[in-house]
Amino acid sequence: MTYDPAPRTRHLRVRLDRGHTVLEFHGEIDIVAALEITPYLDAETGHPEPQIVIDLRPVEFFDCSGLRLLYRARSRVLDRGGRLHLVCTRPLTLRVLKVTDLARLLPPSTSLDAALGQPEATSGTL
Repeated sequence: MTYDPAPRTRHLRVRLDRGHTVLEFHGEIDIVAALEITPYLDAETGHPEPQIVIDLRPVEFFDCSGLRLLYRARSRVLDRGGRLHLVCTRPLTLRVLKVTDLARLLPPSTSLDAALGQPEATSGTL
């Protein structure tokens, strides 16, 4: 695993792992964080057939801005023929994902190993 030195933000770490770009969100994911993360998210999901994992385990707070980031990532990845996996273990964040039905579209895994070992997690429809 190699960390990409490019994004030096307090809300995002980017690294490569087994051919996937891992976007690890940190701290409070609110509108301020979303504005910070969006350019990096768009850059990573803008390639043909992107292989992306979004890791929410280090997230302490997650609001509708975070949901918009996930929907945006999912849409961009699907439009480019890629795959998107989600890692999440925090009960409150999982609850938000379930209540909004995003957990059906992006089934969360409990670890990076589990996410990379599961079949495509973007097959749900809106």
